[in-house]
Amino acid sequence: MTITLPSFTPLEDSLWLTLCCRALDNRRPNPILGDAMADRIVRTVGYDYERLNIDTNLLLNATIRAKKMDEVASRYLTRHPDAVGLDLGAGLDTRQARLDPPDTVDWYDVDFPAVVTARTELIPERPHAQVIGADVTQDGWLDAVPNDRPAIIVADGLMGFLSQDELTGLLSRLVDHFPRGEMVFNSYTKFAVWAARHSRGTKSVAELIKFPGVNDPRDFERWNPKLQLVKEILISREPEVAEFPNPLRLYYRAQAHSTAWSRKGTIVLHYRF
Repeated sequence: MTITLPSFTPLEDSLWLTLCCRALDNRRPNPILGDAMADRIVRTVGYDYERLNIDTNLLLNATIRAKKMDEVASRYLTRHPDAVGLDLGAGLDTRQARLDPPDTVDWYDVDFPAVVTARTELIPERPHAQVIGADVTQDGWLDAVPNDRPAIIVADGLMGFLSQDELTGLLSRLVDHFPRGEMVFNSYTKFAVWAARHSRGTKSVAELIKFPGVNDPRDFERWNPKLQLVKEILISREPEVAEFPNPLRLYYRAQAHSTAWSRKGTIVLHYRF
């Protein structure tokens, strides 16, 4: 099958980094996420993932954070089968297929129009799933999303590409739009932002990072008082670390003893509003 994708801007092109991590995870003997559809997409377009310099550590962190967000979203949808699901900066992620929510859930994947065009070519349609082609930092796109139901909002990788002003504006629009809900996204400390700008594995997105870094997850509550931290998920303390190869397993087990040290790695933040 031949697929002709639209031309992507560098920011839109960043979707390949996380997508290829999920695809390569699926090829491991014991995958963390097991996202076969991500693997199929990468094979279909013949994307040259080797140029991204994805190492084992980056692959594991990207797939674990996706799994943790899936777990938060799945639990929420179990408690609220009438909810709206919102995946911001969805790229070519297949989260809605992984979660397989009931028909009572309306799911919206949001990304730039060119990315949405690619999604329609590569990802099969599913019941009660819609795509919105928009820049999430702009006003107006939320008008297409119901505002009378609880919501679960997921953003995997998006926050690193937003300035503080853009992020606070987005958070305000989201919590004001829905009557209640929960939100889960990965965050970065100031050290993690510095590391992402200098790491070989994230070289492809280094110039796109705008997020200043947050060392305390309570800062998001200060930016928007309607947010209440449910849990700070530190990857070093998650059970999947037991499946890491040496010496990464030993490194993360040592890191788990220190919150400050653990925050230098991948953090997933879960809030309610």
